[in-house]
Amino acid sequence: MTTAFYSHSECKGHEMGQWHPECPERLDAIADHLLATGLDALLEPRDAPVVDLADVQLAHTAGYVRHIADLLGTLAAGSGERHAFDPDTSACAGTWAAMLRAAGAAVAATDAVIDGDVDNAFCAVRPPGHHATRDEAMGFCFFNNVAVAARHALDRRGLQRVAIVDFDVHHGNGTEDIVAGDDRILMCSFFQHPLYPHSGAVPKGTNMVNVPVPAYTKGMEVRELIEAMWMPRLEAFKPEMVFVSAGFDAHRDDELGQMGLVEADYAWITWKLVDLAKRHAKGRIVSCLEGGYNLQALARSVAAHLRVLAGVDG
Repeated sequence: MTTAFYSHSECKGHEMGQWHPECPERLDAIADHLLATGLDALLEPRDAPVVDLADVQLAHTAGYVRHIADLLGTLAAGSGERHAFDPDTSACAGTWAAMLRAAGAAVAATDAVIDGDVDNAFCAVRPPGHHATRDEAMGFCFFNNVAVAARHALDRRGLQRVAIVDFDVHHGNGTEDIVAGDDRILMCSFFQHPLYPHSGAVPKGTNMVNVPVPAYTKGMEVRELIEAMWMPRLEAFKPEMVFVSAGFDAHRDDELGQMGLVEADYAWITWKLVDLAKRHAKGRIVSCLEGGYNLQALARSVAAHLRVLAGVDG
Protein backbone atom coordinates (compact mmCIF):
# COMPACT_ATOMS: atom_id res chain seq x y z
CA MET A 1 0.00 0.00 0.00
CA THR A 2 1.42 3.39 -1.05
CA THR A 3 0.77 6.35 1.23
CA ALA A 4 1.76 9.80 0.00
CA PHE A 5 2.96 12.30 2.59
CA TYR A 6 2.34 15.88 1.47
CA SER A 7 3.99 18.81 3.19
CA HIS A 8 5.98 21.95 2.40
CA SER A 9 8.45 24.18 4.19
CA GLU A 10 6.26 27.23 3.47
CA CYS A 11 3.63 25.78 5.80
CA LYS A 12 6.02 26.67 8.62
CA GLY A 13 6.16 30.32 7.56
CA HIS A 14 2.78 30.99 9.16
CA GLU A 15 3.03 31.88 12.83
CA MET A 16 0.63 33.56 15.22
CA GLY A 17 2.97 34.71 17.97
CA GLN A 18 5.14 33.31 20.72
CA TRP A 19 3.48 30.58 22.79
CA HIS A 20 0.59 30.15 20.34
CA PRO A 21 -0.34 26.43 20.34
CA GLU A 22 -0.83 26.29 16.56
CA CYS A 23 2.87 26.71 15.86
CA PRO A 24 5.37 25.73 13.14
CA GLU A 25 7.01 23.29 15.54
CA ARG A 26 4.00 21.00 15.10
CA LEU A 27 5.25 19.97 11.66
CA ASP A 28 8.82 19.60 12.92
CA ALA A 29 7.64 17.28 15.70
CA ILE A 30 5.83 15.06 13.21
CA ALA A 31 8.74 14.94 10.77
CA ASP A 32 11.30 14.26 13.51
CA HIS A 33 9.27 11.40 14.95
CA LEU A 34 8.72 9.78 11.56
CA LEU A 35 12.46 9.97 10.90
CA ALA A 36 13.39 8.61 14.34
CA THR A 37 11.03 5.66 14.02
CA GLY A 38 11.87 4.88 10.40
CA LEU A 39 8.26 5.34 9.35
CA ASP A 40 9.29 8.05 6.88
CA ALA A 41 10.89 5.35 4.71
CA LEU A 42 7.47 3.74 4.22
CA LEU A 43 5.85 6.93 2.92
CA GLU A 44 6.12 8.66 -0.45
CA PRO A 45 7.09 12.28 0.26
CA ARG A 46 5.57 14.91 -2.00
CA ASP A 47 5.81 18.69 -2.00
CA ALA A 48 2.49 20.44 -1.57
CA PRO A 49 1.74 22.59 -4.64
CA VAL A 50 0.01 25.98 -4.62
CA VAL A 51 -3.76 25.64 -4.85
CA ASP A 52 -5.78 27.06 -7.74
CA LEU A 53 -8.07 29.69 -6.21
CA ALA A 54 -10.85 28.44 -8.47
CA ASP A 55 -10.78 25.25 -6.41
CA VAL A 56 -10.92 27.24 -3.17
CA GLN A 57 -14.09 28.90 -4.46
CA LEU A 58 -15.79 25.51 -4.59
CA ALA A 59 -16.00 25.78 -0.79
CA HIS A 60 -15.70 29.50 -0.05
CA THR A 61 -17.50 32.50 -1.49
CA ALA A 62 -15.72 34.42 -4.23
CA GLY A 63 -15.93 37.59 -2.16
CA TYR A 64 -14.24 35.95 0.80
CA VAL A 65 -11.46 34.52 -1.35
CA ARG A 66 -10.83 37.94 -2.96
CA HIS A 67 -10.80 39.64 0.44
CA ILE A 68 -8.34 37.14 1.91
CA ALA A 69 -6.13 37.25 -1.18
CA ASP A 70 -5.96 41.05 -1.13
CA LEU A 71 -5.44 41.33 2.61
CA LEU A 72 -2.87 38.58 3.05
CA GLY A 73 -1.19 39.37 -0.23
CA THR A 74 -0.43 42.80 1.19
CA LEU A 75 1.08 41.22 4.30
CA ALA A 76 3.13 38.86 2.15
CA ALA A 77 4.47 41.83 0.21
CA GLY A 78 6.34 42.86 3.33
CA SER A 79 4.23 45.36 5.22
CA GLY A 80 5.56 43.85 8.44
CA GLU A 81 2.13 44.03 10.02
CA ARG A 82 -0.05 41.31 11.50
CA HIS A 83 -3.79 41.06 10.94
CA ALA A 84 -6.03 39.62 13.65
CA PHE A 85 -9.23 37.87 12.55
CA ASP A 86 -10.22 36.98 16.11
CA PRO A 87 -8.38 36.89 19.45
CA ASP A 88 -6.83 33.51 18.60
CA THR A 89 -6.39 33.77 14.81
CA SER A 90 -3.98 36.12 13.08
CA ALA A 91 -1.98 36.30 9.87
CA CYS A 92 1.60 37.32 9.20
CA ALA A 93 3.73 37.73 6.07
CA GLY A 94 4.08 33.96 5.64
CA THR A 95 0.44 33.05 6.13
CA TRP A 96 -0.72 33.44 2.52
CA ALA A 97 1.93 31.09 1.15
CA ALA A 98 1.19 28.54 3.89
CA MET A 99 -2.55 28.65 3.15
CA LEU A 100 -1.98 28.10 -0.56
CA ARG A 101 0.26 25.09 0.13
CA ALA A 102 -2.12 23.59 2.72
CA ALA A 103 -5.14 23.70 0.43
CA GLY A 104 -2.94 22.74 -2.52
CA ALA A 105 -1.79 19.61 -0.71
CA ALA A 106 -5.37 18.52 -0.09
CA VAL A 107 -6.34 18.98 -3.75
CA ALA A 108 -3.16 17.37 -5.11
CA ALA A 109 -3.60 14.42 -2.75
CA THR A 110 -7.17 14.03 -3.96
CA ASP A 111 -6.04 13.91 -7.58
CA ALA A 112 -3.21 11.48 -6.84
CA VAL A 113 -5.53 9.08 -5.02
CA ILE A 114 -8.30 9.27 -7.63
CA ASP A 115 -5.77 8.76 -10.42
CA GLY A 116 -4.38 5.70 -8.65
CA ASP A 117 -0.86 7.12 -8.28
CA VAL A 118 -1.06 6.28 -4.57
CA ASP A 119 -3.51 4.35 -2.42
CA ASN A 120 -4.08 7.09 0.14
CA ALA A 121 -2.46 10.28 1.39
CA PHE A 122 -1.78 12.33 4.51
CA CYS A 123 -1.27 16.09 4.35
CA ALA A 124 1.04 17.37 7.11
CA VAL A 125 0.12 20.99 6.55
CA ARG A 126 -0.87 24.12 8.39
CA PRO A 127 -2.79 26.28 8.94
CA PRO A 128 -5.61 23.84 9.66
CA GLY A 129 -9.00 24.35 8.08
CA HIS A 130 -12.09 22.86 9.69
CA HIS A 131 -13.24 26.02 11.50
CA ALA A 132 -13.11 28.16 8.33
CA THR A 133 -16.67 28.76 7.14
CA ARG A 134 -17.75 29.77 3.66
CA ASP A 135 -16.92 33.40 4.37
CA GLU A 136 -15.10 33.66 7.70
CA ALA A 137 -11.66 32.84 9.10
CA MET A 138 -11.70 31.68 12.71
CA GLY A 139 -10.30 29.14 15.16
CA PHE A 140 -6.75 29.11 13.67
CA CYS A 141 -8.26 28.41 10.20
CA PHE A 142 -8.43 30.41 6.94
CA PHE A 143 -9.21 28.06 4.03
CA ASN A 144 -11.10 24.85 4.74
CA ASN A 145 -8.67 22.35 3.24
CA VAL A 146 -10.83 19.24 3.55
CA ALA A 147 -13.98 20.93 2.26
CA VAL A 148 -12.06 22.29 -0.73
CA ALA A 149 -10.70 18.82 -1.49
CA ALA A 150 -14.08 17.12 -1.09
CA ARG A 151 -15.78 19.57 -3.43
CA HIS A 152 -12.89 19.16 -5.89
CA ALA A 153 -13.50 15.40 -5.92
CA LEU A 154 -17.19 15.96 -6.63
CA ASP A 155 -17.23 18.99 -8.89
CA ARG A 156 -13.96 18.55 -10.80
CA ARG A 157 -13.32 14.81 -10.71
CA GLY A 158 -16.85 13.52 -11.08
CA LEU A 159 -17.32 11.45 -7.92
CA GLN A 160 -20.91 11.07 -6.77
CA ARG A 161 -20.57 10.55 -3.01
CA VAL A 162 -17.79 11.35 -0.54
CA ALA A 163 -17.56 11.13 3.23
CA ILE A 164 -15.85 13.58 5.57
CA VAL A 165 -14.82 12.21 8.96
CA ASP A 166 -13.65 14.68 11.62
CA PHE A 167 -12.14 13.40 14.87
CA ASP A 168 -10.75 16.69 16.18
CA VAL A 169 -11.70 17.53 19.78
CA HIS A 170 -13.43 20.69 18.49
CA HIS A 171 -16.53 20.68 16.32
CA GLY A 172 -15.74 21.32 12.66
CA ASN A 173 -18.24 24.14 12.39
CA GLY A 174 -16.67 25.53 9.22
CA THR A 175 -16.92 22.25 7.37
CA GLU A 176 -20.51 21.84 8.52
CA ASP A 177 -21.30 25.37 7.34
CA ILE A 178 -19.95 24.53 3.89
CA VAL A 179 -21.35 21.02 3.34
CA ALA A 180 -24.59 20.89 5.34
CA GLY A 181 -27.44 20.11 2.95
CA ASP A 182 -25.15 18.78 0.21
CA ASP A 183 -26.45 15.24 -0.09
CA ARG A 184 -23.34 14.18 -2.03
CA ILE A 185 -21.39 14.53 1.22
CA LEU A 186 -21.90 12.67 4.49
CA MET A 187 -20.01 14.25 7.39
CA CYS A 188 -19.42 12.27 10.58
CA SER A 189 -17.74 13.75 13.64
CA PHE A 190 -17.36 13.50 17.37
CA PHE A 191 -16.24 16.42 19.49
CA GLN A 192 -16.15 17.57 23.08
CA HIS A 193 -19.22 19.60 23.99
CA PRO A 194 -19.43 22.20 25.36
CA LEU A 195 -16.14 23.49 23.99
CA TYR A 196 -15.06 25.99 21.35
CA PRO A 197 -16.74 26.85 18.99
CA HIS A 198 -19.81 25.88 21.07
CA SER A 199 -21.70 24.46 18.09
CA GLY A 200 -22.72 21.14 16.61
CA ALA A 201 -25.18 19.87 19.21
CA VAL A 202 -27.96 20.40 16.66
CA PRO A 203 -26.83 19.40 13.14
CA LYS A 204 -27.49 21.84 10.32
CA GLY A 205 -28.44 19.15 7.82
CA THR A 206 -29.56 15.54 7.52
CA ASN A 207 -26.17 14.72 5.95
CA MET A 208 -24.44 15.45 9.26
CA VAL A 209 -23.76 12.80 11.93
CA ASN A 210 -22.70 14.92 14.90
CA VAL A 211 -21.70 13.11 18.09
CA PRO A 212 -21.10 15.59 20.93
CA VAL A 213 -19.45 13.99 23.96
CA PRO A 214 -18.72 15.36 27.43
CA ALA A 215 -15.29 16.19 28.79
CA TYR A 216 -13.23 13.23 30.02
CA THR A 217 -14.76 10.80 27.53
CA LYS A 218 -12.23 8.03 26.93
CA GLY A 219 -11.31 6.02 23.89
CA MET A 220 -13.45 2.93 24.47
CA GLU A 221 -16.56 5.09 24.84
CA VAL A 222 -15.69 6.89 21.59
CA ARG A 223 -15.20 3.56 19.82
CA GLU A 224 -18.66 2.40 20.93
CA LEU A 225 -20.21 5.64 19.67
CA ILE A 226 -18.46 5.31 16.32
CA GLU A 227 -19.74 1.75 15.91
CA ALA A 228 -23.27 2.75 16.86
CA MET A 229 -23.62 6.14 15.18
CA TRP A 230 -21.05 6.62 12.41
CA MET A 231 -20.67 3.22 10.87
CA PRO A 232 -24.30 2.42 9.98
CA ARG A 233 -24.65 5.75 8.17
CA LEU A 234 -21.31 5.37 6.41
CA GLU A 235 -22.10 1.81 5.35
CA ALA A 236 -25.48 2.84 3.94
CA PHE A 237 -23.97 5.87 2.19
CA LYS A 238 -21.21 3.85 0.46
CA PRO A 239 -18.80 6.76 -0.12
CA GLU A 240 -16.59 6.69 -3.20
CA MET A 241 -13.83 8.47 -1.25
CA VAL A 242 -13.16 9.28 2.39
CA PHE A 243 -11.72 12.59 3.58
CA VAL A 244 -10.40 12.92 7.13
CA SER A 245 -10.08 16.04 9.23
CA ALA A 246 -7.37 14.52 11.40
CA GLY A 247 -7.19 16.46 14.62
CA PHE A 248 -5.28 14.80 17.45
CA ASP A 249 -6.23 17.17 20.27
CA ALA A 250 -8.70 14.69 21.80
CA HIS A 251 -5.56 12.97 23.12
CA ARG A 252 -5.46 12.72 26.91
CA ASP A 253 -2.20 14.73 27.02
CA ASP A 254 -3.53 17.67 24.98
CA GLU A 255 -4.47 20.68 27.07
CA LEU A 256 -6.77 22.30 24.49
CA GLY A 257 -9.39 19.65 25.23
CA GLN A 258 -10.31 17.36 28.09
CA MET A 259 -10.89 14.04 26.34
CA GLY A 260 -9.00 10.81 26.94
CA LEU A 261 -7.95 9.26 23.62
CA VAL A 262 -4.55 7.63 23.14
CA GLU A 263 -2.58 6.50 20.11
CA ALA A 264 -4.31 3.11 19.98
CA ASP A 265 -7.67 4.84 19.62
CA TYR A 266 -6.49 6.85 16.62
CA ALA A 267 -5.13 3.65 15.07
CA TRP A 268 -8.50 1.93 15.63
CA ILE A 269 -10.46 4.81 14.08
CA THR A 270 -8.10 4.80 11.11
CA TRP A 271 -8.50 1.05 10.70
CA LYS A 272 -12.30 1.44 10.62
CA LEU A 273 -11.98 4.06 7.87
CA VAL A 274 -9.48 2.00 5.88
CA ASP A 275 -11.79 -1.01 6.06
CA LEU A 276 -14.75 1.11 4.95
CA ALA A 277 -12.77 2.63 2.09
CA LYS A 278 -11.53 -0.75 0.88
CA ARG A 279 -15.09 -2.04 0.59
CA HIS A 280 -16.78 1.00 -0.90
CA ALA A 281 -14.18 3.50 -2.16
CA LYS A 282 -11.37 1.51 -3.76
CA GLY A 283 -9.34 2.30 -0.64
CA ARG A 284 -9.33 6.02 -1.43
CA ILE A 285 -8.57 8.17 1.64
CA VAL A 286 -7.13 11.69 1.95
CA SER A 287 -6.35 12.81 5.49
CA CYS A 288 -5.44 16.39 6.44
CA LEU A 289 -3.93 17.55 9.70
CA GLU A 290 -6.18 19.71 11.87
CA GLY A 291 -5.52 20.09 15.62
CA GLY A 292 -3.09 18.49 18.03
CA TYR A 293 -1.00 20.76 20.23
CA ASN A 294 0.97 18.61 22.63
CA LEU A 295 3.93 18.05 20.34
CA GLN A 296 4.90 14.60 21.62
CA ALA A 297 1.34 13.27 21.66
CA LEU A 298 0.72 14.78 18.23
CA ALA A 299 3.77 13.11 16.72
CA ARG A 300 2.96 9.71 18.21
CA SER A 301 -0.69 9.92 17.18
CA VAL A 302 0.09 10.93 13.61
CA ALA A 303 2.50 8.00 13.42
CA ALA A 304 -0.22 5.62 14.64
CA HIS A 305 -2.60 7.04 12.00
CA LEU A 306 0.03 6.69 9.27
CA ARG A 307 1.02 3.15 10.21
CA VAL A 308 -2.51 2.01 9.51
CA LEU A 309 -2.82 4.05 6.31
CA ALA A 310 0.46 2.58 5.08
CA GLY A 311 -0.64 -0.96 5.92
CA VAL A 312 1.98 -1.53 8.61
CA ASP A 313 -0.62 -1.98 11.38
CA GLY A 314 -4.19 -3.20 11.23
